[in-house]
Amino acid sequence: MKPPVTVAGSGSNADDADLPAVMKSKPILVLGAGWAGLAAGVELAARGYSVQVLESARQPGGRARCVRFGELNIDNGQHLLIGAYRETLRLMESIGLRESDIFARTPLRLAIRGHGQDLDLASLPLPSPMHIGGGLMRARGLSLRQRGAAVKMAYRLWRRKFALAEDCTVAMLLEHEGQNTDLIRRLWEPLCLATLNTPISRASARAFLAVLRDAFTGNRGNADLLIPRTGLGRIFPVPAVDFIEQRDGHVQLGRRANRLLIEDNRIIGIETGDKTVLADQVVLAVPPVAAARLLQPHSALAGTAERLFQLSYESITTVYLHYPEEVRLANAMLGLIGTHAQWVFDRSLCGQPGLMAAVISTDGPHTLMENRQLIAAVSEEISRLLPGGPSPLNSAVIREKRATFACEAGVDALRPEARTPVTGLWLAGDYTATGYPATLEGAVRSGVQCARHIMDNARP
Repeated sequence: MKPPVTVAGSGSNADDADLPAVMKSKPILVLGAGWAGLAAGVELAARGYSVQVLESARQPGGRARCVRFGELNIDNGQHLLIGAYRETLRLMESIGLRESDIFARTPLRLAIRGHGQDLDLASLPLPSPMHIGGGLMRARGLSLRQRGAAVKMAYRLWRRKFALAEDCTVAMLLEHEGQNTDLIRRLWEPLCLATLNTPISRASARAFLAVLRDAFTGNRGNADLLIPRTGLGRIFPVPAVDFIEQRDGHVQLGRRANRLLIEDNRIIGIETGDKTVLADQVVLAVPPVAAARLLQPHSALAGTAERLFQLSYESITTVYLHYPEEVRLANAMLGLIGTHAQWVFDRSLCGQPGLMAAVISTDGPHTLMENRQLIAAVSEEISRLLPGGPSPLNSAVIREKRATFACEAGVDALRPEARTPVTGLWLAGDYTATGYPATLEGAVRSGVQCARHIMDNARP
């Protein structure tokens, strides 16, 4: 009989009696039910492989999960997807999810307010890449010289296929490309924080260009914004768990891996509590610090662990403000400059009218503020954007101190490949060598890559 599974708001977790002391069958074992682990599990289950997923938390989703806020389910942080997230969209379709049911797709529009100088940039209905070039040339709030400089930089990057021979900071790249201070502050810096969650003074230009390349080239729809119609937990993690279980897989929550079992440089299983789970293939899809702690005791993996311990992290703070249902922003997403809040999202499209999510990337003065102080400051900032300047009815602050790895210039030297020196052991997570920053798409790509490596190795 299949052990029970707990997802957010349903039932209780399997107890230890549900897991024999030594499991005699050897399914492919996935440690971690975040987006990377579930992507690996779904890809394998879809092709008939037996999969077991163990997750230490009490709900799936990892750093993109749902939490309670009064009577609402909200995300632990506001995430935004774009049309270029092809692997994420493909995987969702493979488990029976329709994009139109879970996302509101809108053409790219950046509306950024601050210092009395508003910026509005929208893609145009033209073939790629003219849809972006034309949008830059028609952007309101930028001088003709600034628009010309932005278009020239975009053209030069397109000619070079958005590639860099050597990584540098985004600030260095923008200076080299002749972008003036005002243009950087009002356009490129907000974009960098939104995509890399790392200040331009440290952010990897190579990773930034990877996102720009995928978003602004190829299909015109790659730059579209995909705004979730419901909580993140329900647009992938919960359906993914159901998909795996419906194909005779198992997902157990509240179960942490304590030790990797390795013999003759080959994975043979794990220890979890006082139990042993045997497996010939293990996908380690846990956060990098947790992964490093499991890898470190093994000589063949100690070097990888040491690199993971060297990764640094950036925080994301989300301030939720709940107003009367009729309160709306002029745009579903609005950027702010010179305020604590950097981006504000109107969650009306998520079925939560009146709820605003104000996002603050990385550390700053807000990290020293108590929640009530931060709520008061952000509430005042948001009230200026709303007709009549109403006060929120309810509020909450969610602080993720290790929301993402710091996507700094040169960080690729620390990011491991999916394949490890131990046969049958694979690494998945947005921190691995995907070429992408810490995004949901990066996590999904890494999980899918692990699954495909396993399937390739299984072929005669």
